[in-house]
Amino acid sequence: MKPIPQQVESILQTAIQAAQAAGDLPAFEVPAMNISPPKRPEQGDYSTAVALASAKIAKQKPLDIATTIQKHMPDDPMLQSVDVAPPGFLNLRLSDVWLREQANVILTAGDAFFRQDVGAGKRAQVEFVSANPTGPLHVGRTRGAMIGDTVANILVACGWDVEREYYFNNAGRQMELLGKSLQARYREALGQDATLPDEGYQGDYLVTIAEQIKTEHGDTWQGKDWKPFKEYAENAIFDMIRQTLARVRIKHDVFFNEQSVYDDKSVWDTLDKLKEAGYVYESIAREGTSDEELAEMKDKKYEPATWFRSTDLGDYEDRVLVKSNGDPTYVLPDIAYHRNKLDRGFDLAVNVLGADHKIEAGTVAQGLQALGYDADKVHVILHQFVTFTEGRMSTRAGNYITLDDLIDEVGADVVRYFMIGRSHNSHYEFDFDLAKSQSNENPVYYIQNAHVRCCGILRQVEERGYADDWDADADLNLLGEDEMRFLRKVLELPEQLITAYEKFEPHRFAFWTLDLAREFHPMYDAVRVLHTEVPEDVAKARLRLYRVAKLSFRFALDIMGMSAPEKM
Repeated sequence: MKPIPQQVESILQTAIQAAQAAGDLPAFEVPAMNISPPKRPEQGDYSTAVALASAKIAKQKPLDIATTIQKHMPDDPMLQSVDVAPPGFLNLRLSDVWLREQANVILTAGDAFFRQDVGAGKRAQVEFVSANPTGPLHVGRTRGAMIGDTVANILVACGWDVEREYYFNNAGRQMELLGKSLQARYREALGQDATLPDEGYQGDYLVTIAEQIKTEHGDTWQGKDWKPFKEYAENAIFDMIRQTLARVRIKHDVFFNEQSVYDDKSVWDTLDKLKEAGYVYESIAREGTSDEELAEMKDKKYEPATWFRSTDLGDYEDRVLVKSNGDPTYVLPDIAYHRNKLDRGFDLAVNVLGADHKIEAGTVAQGLQALGYDADKVHVILHQFVTFTEGRMSTRAGNYITLDDLIDEVGADVVRYFMIGRSHNSHYEFDFDLAKSQSNENPVYYIQNAHVRCCGILRQVEERGYADDWDADADLNLLGEDEMRFLRKVLELPEQLITAYEKFEPHRFAFWTLDLAREFHPMYDAVRVLHTEVPEDVAKARLRLYRVAKLSFRFALDIMGMSAPEKM
């Protein structure tokens, strides 16, 4: 179903066009209607100030415009009334008959009722996590992982064909240190003296991997250099990473190796094309550096580097593409990688990055712009970091807390919700006491318990021998105010999904789902189904609504990547 505000807007557009055709309103382009709930519930379900926004271009008083629109409103089963309020608001109330019938519409359509088609026929890629395979996933990657996967779920629910991607680099000094660290652990596993390299990897996970090599190969790897150890460690660690992510219901479709943009020469092709476009220069310093500073650099025998003239595209300073020793900085392969993304035909590429990548993200966008790509196709979500109280968890991977540690401590569903339950723009200190609580104060428990309660009612129906379609002929006119209030809330779901989609803010959907649970539990306490004092026809109507509630909570939990338990 299209969000109700969109449906109301369509009705209002019809009314305005009818008024213009009748000559009651002049021809003008209708401004944004901004249909939303009014400040006071007694004013209706939705309100718009479109008459106020149109007054200047229509050259009429807002109240007169609103009255004219009201006069030309078409009959529509969705609306019960349309009222005009000074100085020119239109307040709309949904029809109770229409609202009640939506329960049957939802149950007939299933998940399709909530899903949207705004991305139909379009392809999106969401890149997230993207940790190099040097060790188990650190909790520092946790927030980006949950945000990225939830954004991907939202895109899928909005009709997009989505590909989840993991970008990594298995080359360079850190990977060499990894190989040499595992080599040392292997020698220790054989009972030999060995010393870890300076700045090597200390984690116990390498001891475990070394034991695996010993089990598989005995002492036959003694004469090998660090490279086979690096490859073995990479494969073993990626297995660990995949298993960890699977615990929080994350599965990537593509693992993209940064090395591939070197292997196919696209990194150097990117540099050549930037040169052709006039955005590259060779110098020992940025353009604009003072003569005094240049003279000092020359005296110190600085060698020229290759610079990207990103200031021409809005940057506050130019960036180095290739260092004086001939090695690219992170900027050049990143631009090449994003060329690859867009060349693969994605209509949208979402990058989920820590807030410390802000400059990098801007430079990549400027690089794409310089090369003639539509940089607006790349949307970057920069998230602030989560802090964890020291001493609250044991660690298994050296001196840092892993995502596995966190899952073991509080559970996968809590990790998922807590990481998306705050705006990605805000810092967040993880509340372990709340996370481990089995009370209504814990939003995860509170939301999931709503689903559990629905399942409990349906089990009672089955246990008492009622047929599956016992409530199919329910008279929904028997639903009371509590039930109608909850049904109104359920019908907001498509609207909330679209809002989270348009703003790339999954926390909005998480907030709303918690509000849905807050609407549900008081209703559950007051509205019984299989009770001796509840007439059969009323029980059927109520059961129908609890089926809607179960479907709604399961769908919302699925969007957030969480389980929908039937018992607790």
